[in-house]
Amino acid sequence: MSDLLKLPVAERIRLVEALWDSIAAVPESVELTPEQRRELDMRWEAYERDASPGEAWSDVRARVFRAG
Repeated sequence: MSDLLKLPVAERIRLVEALWDSIAAVPESVELTPEQRRELDMRWEAYERDASPGEAWSDVRARVFRAG
């Protein structure tokens, strides 16, 4: 681990991205905790009650940057 910390930040970021991509490639291997499952269920139920498409990313991004 200490050898990894000696790498330049950009290289460490590339390694993290590669590691994350390898995890994301097999999503069924990621097990959710009971708390995470409950949260997802609550969000899904809320979406089903009001299935509006939400907001466009460009609008959200603009609002966030105006507020910052």
